[in-house]
Amino acid sequence: MKLSWVTLYVKNLEESLKFYQKIVGLNLVEKFNAGPGVEIAFLGNGETKIELIYNEAIKEVNLGENISLGFEVDSLDKMMTFVKEKGINIHSGPFQPNPHIKFFFIMDPNGLKIQFAEHI
Repeated sequence: MKLSWVTLYVKNLEESLKFYQKIVGLNLVEKFNAGPGVEIAFLGNGETKIELIYNEAIKEVNLGENISLGFEVDSLDKMMTFVKEKGINIHSGPFQPNPHIKFFFIMDPNGLKIQFAEHI
């Protein structure tokens, strides 16, 4: 068994696509209409994808406050500089809970925590 994708309902598909493509660096794999008022997009660079669903009938997106998506980066310092240059605030961190990893969090356009981590 393998994890194929994580599904996120979003408030604005274009804003979320821009974030996950331009900030996180994921490629758009597929985008399609899935019925009246519903659009779906899949993004990802490897085996596991992110599925974004916009449904105009859903007025509020509820995300768990203790849920995050983690992405590995080559340089945490460069990623922190990059997100700051894009006008995105650091939500929390950087943290280094042990000598082998350091990370920080930002928020996506829907209020989901996004973690960038560097393995040392």
